[in-house]
Amino acid sequence: MLRYLNIRNLAVIESLEVSFQPGLNVITGETGAGKSIVVGAVGLLLGDRASSDIVRTGEETAVVQAVFDHDGREVIVRREVTAQGRSRSFVDGQLVTAGSLKELGSSLVDLHGQHEHQALLNADVHLDLLDQFAGLAGDRQAVEVAHAEWSSLRADLVSARTRERDRDARVEFLRFQQSEIDRVAPRAGEDEELAGERVLLANAERLRRLCGEAYGRLYDDDSSALSALAAVWKRVHELRELDPRFGPYLEGREAVEAHLGELATFLREYGAHIDAAPDRLQELEDRLASIERLKRKYGPALADVLDRRSRCAGELAALDSSAETIAALERRLASSGERYMKAAAVLSSKRRHRARDFAKALEGELASLAMGGTRFDVRFGDGEIGEDRWTSRGVDVAEFFVSPNPGEDIRPLARVASGGELSRVMLALKTLATTDSPGKTLVFDEVDAGIGGRVADVVGQRLQSLGRVFQVLCITHLPQIAVCGQSHYRVAKGERGGRTHTTVDALWGPARVDELARMIAGSVVTDGARATAKEMLAARQGESEPEAKGESGAGAKGERRKRR
Repeated sequence: MLRYLNIRNLAVIESLEVSFQPGLNVITGETGAGKSIVVGAVGLLLGDRASSDIVRTGEETAVVQAVFDHDGREVIVRREVTAQGRSRSFVDGQLVTAGSLKELGSSLVDLHGQHEHQALLNADVHLDLLDQFAGLAGDRQAVEVAHAEWSSLRADLVSARTRERDRDARVEFLRFQQSEIDRVAPRAGEDEELAGERVLLANAERLRRLCGEAYGRLYDDDSSALSALAAVWKRVHELRELDPRFGPYLEGREAVEAHLGELATFLREYGAHIDAAPDRLQELEDRLASIERLKRKYGPALADVLDRRSRCAGELAALDSSAETIAALERRLASSGERYMKAAAVLSSKRRHRARDFAKALEGELASLAMGGTRFDVRFGDGEIGEDRWTSRGVDVAEFFVSPNPGEDIRPLARVASGGELSRVMLALKTLATTDSPGKTLVFDEVDAGIGGRVADVVGQRLQSLGRVFQVLCITHLPQIAVCGQSHYRVAKGERGGRTHTTVDALWGPARVDELARMIAGSVVTDGARATAKEMLAARQGESEPEAKGESGAGAKGERRKRR
């Protein structure tokens, strides 16, 4: 919903601000007062092309800013156009591209009267409107579910076939990696074991010397530690005979001697078996070098190398079964395609049957809007239904065709030339079926072109009905339509200081009666015209308008103001 619009230095508007309300907002004023400028300002917010000539004479920049309520949050959209023709767009203070602005604008506003903004002119939307009118939501959902399943299986099959095409190269690559690791055939932890053995072989002479020296000093030399220890035990034994407190130390004698004896035996045997073995050392170096090469390529750790070997084997096994996988996917895809086509055929049949009802209903609606000779048709695309036409909406391609005047060829809706006719076609479509979200802003310009009397009453009623679901902004010259608005705004043009200025006033009470009377009587407003205006308001809106609507009027009075 468009809540607030601010315009500065746009065409003849110096400064203008207006707050719009929910429901039907009507905008009136004399021809040339500037109503089209207000609509143009909204168009700029939707991504219209901007040129330097829209900037007010003598100013550097034109600025249009609006506040929308969208999906439960406030969205601020701003557009700036310089006198040099450059343009910048902002959403919530962030600079955005023109494409982003158009995409956001299409979800906020639907502007009827200028072709480029009308989503209903897009043939892609026509099927959605037909389905909405025909109540085919359940059939659409069945097609969407079937299409999602089919699309997923097709993607899996494409992926499997791609892998199959690359299979030979992949198998060769995996087997190369596997054989490279297998040639070395490392064991878990082998690199650490070999590194330890290499340290021993590289220090064999030193180990032998240290073992010999330690064994001699402990056991073999005349002054060995064990010989000296025997003399120590002898003296401690004599000390115990003199003082029993030495007794406990003698009790540990056997354990000490046994431990030292074991050490002496290990030193003698270890030293005797040390072998420098230069051939073995070279073998270790070569083996460790091979393992290190694998670790650099597949590591960094030996565990990573072994894990890579395992993954190669697993992927090779999967590739060996790829043919069976593809065959199974092809069977599942074919079955899924049959289910999709069955659901799509049911939906297509119902669409074609209800399209006739939709066309008749729209022609009847248009007849009530003074377009009684209009022919309307929903045309479906023919030809082979290949998989390229399978979508989540079914296999149909449809477009609305219309002939507003008897004797004219029926043409695509997008080629309807008259803005007034097109606005009424859009009003009829919105009345019968819509895919817009509640609260979206619908702007109708030229909807009253070429009509009056009873037809104007009908148009006003239709707009008022739309206002119960959407926010509707309608520019009109007809009092029969203006009287239907929940909110009424007047655009006026004046002169001040030799410059043209445009203002927008929110009307309520007597001011609204006067504006309606002007629309009825012209430049000379009579008491009779005012009485007629009051009667029209009372008939359309009851006692809530104009005087009794004090709450709304006060709000409008507080929020309006308009500057030039």
